[in-house]
Amino acid sequence: MAEFLYQDMFTLGDDYTEYRLLTQEHVISKSFEGLDIVKIDSEGLTLLAEQAFRDISFLLRPSQLKLLANIVNDPESSDNDRYVAVEMLKNAVISAEGVFPMCQDTGTAIITGKKGQQVWTNFSDKESLSRGVFNVYTKNNLRYSQLAPLTMYDEKNTGCNLPAQIELYATQGDEYNFLFIAKGGGSANKTFLYQKTKTVLKPDELINFMKSKMKSLGTSACPPYHLVFVVGGTSAEANLKTVKLASAGYLDSLPYTGNEFGRAFRDYELEAELLGISRKPGIGAQFGGKYFCHDIRVIRLPRHGASCPIGLGVSCSADRNIKAKITKGGIFLERLETDPERYLPKPTWTDHNAVNIDLNKSMDEISGILNGYPVSTRLLLTGKLVVARDIAHAKIKEQIETGQGLPEYLKKYIVYYAGPAKTPEGYPSGSFGPTTSGRMDSYVPLFQEHGGSLIMLAKGNRSGIVTESCKKHGGFYLGCIGGTAARLGKECITDIETIEYPELGMEAIFLITVKDFPAFIITDDKGNDFYQKFII
Repeated sequence: MAEFLYQDMFTLGDDYTEYRLLTQEHVISKSFEGLDIVKIDSEGLTLLAEQAFRDISFLLRPSQLKLLANIVNDPESSDNDRYVAVEMLKNAVISAEGVFPMCQDTGTAIITGKKGQQVWTNFSDKESLSRGVFNVYTKNNLRYSQLAPLTMYDEKNTGCNLPAQIELYATQGDEYNFLFIAKGGGSANKTFLYQKTKTVLKPDELINFMKSKMKSLGTSACPPYHLVFVVGGTSAEANLKTVKLASAGYLDSLPYTGNEFGRAFRDYELEAELLGISRKPGIGAQFGGKYFCHDIRVIRLPRHGASCPIGLGVSCSADRNIKAKITKGGIFLERLETDPERYLPKPTWTDHNAVNIDLNKSMDEISGILNGYPVSTRLLLTGKLVVARDIAHAKIKEQIETGQGLPEYLKKYIVYYAGPAKTPEGYPSGSFGPTTSGRMDSYVPLFQEHGGSLIMLAKGNRSGIVTESCKKHGGFYLGCIGGTAARLGKECITDIETIEYPELGMEAIFLITVKDFPAFIITDDKGNDFYQKFII
């Protein structure tokens, strides 16, 4: 018969995070019944949340920048791998100035806190943290992405990016520890739960399963990825919570072996094997090559005998995670890199191999030029684009179905799937990177049948209906680099005007002027799709 023994399921090792002191204000240490008590006022939590989300909107961890530099320096990297890595490093340099956030989708604010029982607050911790979220999103050039449901079908943007997802836990000790995550929709949408059984727990079976699911991820969430598999879990939600924390690097110090009491562990050997597998198909850092993943984490959890959940998730190129802690010594934040330029190679990448496309030509002329080049050809676009994404596409479809026809701007211009962050003072545009193309796939055959959307620009792979429609109607899909919104907004977009649905904010339809906007031919008018051989 088993004897009682308590073991924390997640037995983490030492924390080697480098922190910076944010302030020693708002924290008082006193003694009570022989214990050190840390008392925090509400302004301290508000300040911490505001600064944390500001830091991760504009700065990256040094480890993330080193990984990008490694791609540039790796002789096995493809030219497109290096090109994407250099563009991401350039983006980081611009973002670090604190004006243009690194991604136009500035994410859902997620906060996990572990509050020691010797930490005292006499207010609503969640309210104080939420005020910090409100402050950072309303004061900076970030984007509001949270929709409040008014009915089951009607929604309204909250206009401040609240509500935040806040989860607080009670622990032992006199510290308050935090993980702050800004999770964009594209990355969040690549989180999956698979309810499997014991039969998958065989080496060949499990590896084949993981390999197929990796390939199915595609590129719409802006690789190179930090990819996570979690096998097991006491519940489905426990599995996916572990996926989220592991993708942020929060569980890196787990032990590498399990034990009879059910502790979580990392399987380093399987991680290395899967990383090698991820580099063989040739998906690469979005446009072919080796670096589909920076790294892979595999975590094993205890499970109920009748269940074997397997979770999969990623952290994308906008790796927006930061740790923090409040101790009797003050309020501390993880130190992010404020000088990313030192990771940028000298001389930087040039675009001498790119084909220049004048967007002021007619659609037939542009299509004729694109017709002469194979998929994966690198382009530089200069001229006017029309911008429309999810809600705009739905409204345009309604116009067609009610007999109003397709707007002329979708026939005259290339359509760019995107939604900008707020525009900084003195600039024509805010951060303005591409959104996930696949969300617009169902509209393509209808729009192309009516003479529009014949050339599309966005990020990620698309479904077969787009390839078939482009072949039938003479269309093209161009891919641009996901994860470079700050550079595109500051250096490539020279003018922006709203042409329809201004009440939709970032979902409105815009006409923008671009200069040397980087792109690749992904799908052509002959039925070729660059990603077809890589992704199932």
